[in-house]
Amino acid sequence: MSTANIKLTPEAFALPFYQEQHNEVSLFEYANQHHLPILIKGPTGCGKTRFIEHMAKKLNKPLYTVACHDDLTAADLVGRHLIGPDGTYWQDGPLTRAVREGGICYLDEVVEARKDTTVVIHPLADDRRVLPLERTGELIKAHPDFMLVVSYNPGYQNLLKGMKPSTKQRFVALSFDYPDKEVEQQIVISEADVEPHLAFTLVELAQALRRLEQNDLDEVVSTRLLIYAGKMMASGMNPLEVCKCCLAEPLSDDPATIKALMDIARIYFDE
Repeated sequence: MSTANIKLTPEAFALPFYQEQHNEVSLFEYANQHHLPILIKGPTGCGKTRFIEHMAKKLNKPLYTVACHDDLTAADLVGRHLIGPDGTYWQDGPLTRAVREGGICYLDEVVEARKDTTVVIHPLADDRRVLPLERTGELIKAHPDFMLVVSYNPGYQNLLKGMKPSTKQRFVALSFDYPDKEVEQQIVISEADVEPHLAFTLVELAQALRRLEQNDLDEVVSTRLLIYAGKMMASGMNPLEVCKCCLAEPLSDDPATIKALMDIARIYFDE
């Protein structure tokens, strides 16, 4: 369930690339300094997870990532009793490990988890900074280096899936969005290893496709998809084929909408 993002390869010790958009790096550092939990809001593929990976490495903290979903239970977060050769034993979950050892516990798309599950983070997200383990009777005081970070996409929220106000007001909140054109171009150049003119064209196309959000699309093309497209084009794949598999098909299942997206792509990439 947990992923402690610590590897023994040389690449693991390099700082993951992240292009700051505003002042989110310093805000994160101040929150860490004062032991405050952080809530990050933003659309799919805008860099939320990369930002957390970057900050974990920058602050030299282990990172425990939990991808939240409908079937996530409190036991998946805090731990459970297991049966082994020597009998029953307790195994910590990723949240408990981060609380005990110090590190960032990142709950990705936290609103996807059941509400009765996320209640376990309440005593960690206020000035108590404790984690009660009901099944063992233990009350764990959070390690000084522990930090709680959660994220979600506001566009997915509805009456059934939303963060309760009593939970939300325990966090320092940051809003993310897709980067400005110049910043996004630098991200595509760096991450996809493409020439500036190709990055410029991809970002211009993305800007055009994003203007369709209110009309035909539930989601718009993300920075992540632009990076995918840049990598495939740079390797020699036909640009329009790349646009279809990276920038049109992932956004819609409707043939007419896909055709409309490709009509726009042809303005930027000739046959």
